[in-house]
Amino acid sequence: MALPEIKQTATEARLAALELPTAGCTKPAREAAIARVRDMGLPDRRDEYWKYTRPDTLVQADAPTAALFDNDEPLMFDQIDRLKIVFVDGIFDADASDDLTLEGVQIERLEDICCTDIHWAKDLYGVLETRGHNPVPRPLAALNTAFAADGVAIHVTGKPSKPISLIYVHKDEASDAFLHHILRVESGAEATILENGPAAARFNKCMEIDIADGGTLHHVRSQGRDHERRAVTHMFTRLGAKSVYKSFTLTVNGVLTRNEQVIEILGDDAVAHVAGACVGDGDFHHDDTVFITHDAVNCESRQVFKKVLRNGATGVFQGKILVKEGAQKTDGYQISQSLLLDDDSQFLAKPELEIYADDVACSHGSTSGAIDETALFYLRSRGVPVSDATDLLTLAFLAEAVEEIEAEDLAEDIVNRLESWLSRRR
Repeated sequence: MALPEIKQTATEARLAALELPTAGCTKPAREAAIARVRDMGLPDRRDEYWKYTRPDTLVQADAPTAALFDNDEPLMFDQIDRLKIVFVDGIFDADASDDLTLEGVQIERLEDICCTDIHWAKDLYGVLETRGHNPVPRPLAALNTAFAADGVAIHVTGKPSKPISLIYVHKDEASDAFLHHILRVESGAEATILENGPAAARFNKCMEIDIADGGTLHHVRSQGRDHERRAVTHMFTRLGAKSVYKSFTLTVNGVLTRNEQVIEILGDDAVAHVAGACVGDGDFHHDDTVFITHDAVNCESRQVFKKVLRNGATGVFQGKILVKEGAQKTDGYQISQSLLLDDDSQFLAKPELEIYADDVACSHGSTSGAIDETALFYLRSRGVPVSDATDLLTLAFLAEAVEEIEAEDLAEDIVNRLESWLSRRR
């Protein structure tokens, strides 16, 4: 079916503004990705999964500018021993990064892989992204696969002694960055991946994650503070038998953020947890879109998303659990909630269940409301000032999402950032 002329014109204009990176072993995947983009067309508001979020500034040929944020706070995760990999406006910064050597893991730059004809990542680059288009097209992910020139390939074969930290620095007000990361977690291996920073004026990131039988990956991300930034991120994850994947995202500020998680549970007894907490003020639009497919027996998935919105901010949640025929004993849980601190903000939710097995326990719920006046009165009657009481109740609301983080030091850092954000906006 031919694309509408308007969509085709916009797609070709975006492609014309980009340059294909060095080929190497990723060349076939990049060429196939360009073909997918042309076939699907870049998104517009007429697309079902973009009706709540305007993609205009994400697809236009030139990136909108974003002012730099003067942040005097310590860097996120700064007190945690970690291996740091730094990207400035989407380009690897060797001087600011640590040596990429760590026991139990092999780390290489995407640029180096592109110059290699044979590499383990060749069998993964673009593969999970391609699978993720069924049944919902994700053309911005395909655009990333085609044109991302930098990123890292992380091969986890053991249990690294410290987290691997991807740090995204924004220095150019007009930067338009693509990053593509590939992760392979082998059987019995376990690692923690951290991400933080605003990255660029406009940021398109894709991460493909393959977790073998018995592998474990923890992922904690903080999307930071430059308010005028725009970002679209995709995480495509494939789980083997008895594997574990747990991902948490904190978002504060950002005029437009769209985070997509596409998870395939293909091995029996696997576990996938995805959670997020966001706090937004004013011209803030935050979209979490999640699609989890259960295609194995006795597996568990959780989606826990909490949004705090004020002064006209908008939150979006689109979450789906698909249980395929034969995926018996599935335990699927999904909750999306918003706390609206005024009458001008809004929360738009589209929870979905699609089940083709008969021995499952699946549930979903979505609510939106204001501060509990009874609880607020209780705290105020005991001498707690109204601003402090409001902050306490807000943190309690976000707690269920933050509790999805297993590492106590990481969870504590997240809570401290939330407390700082709330105190600045009293």
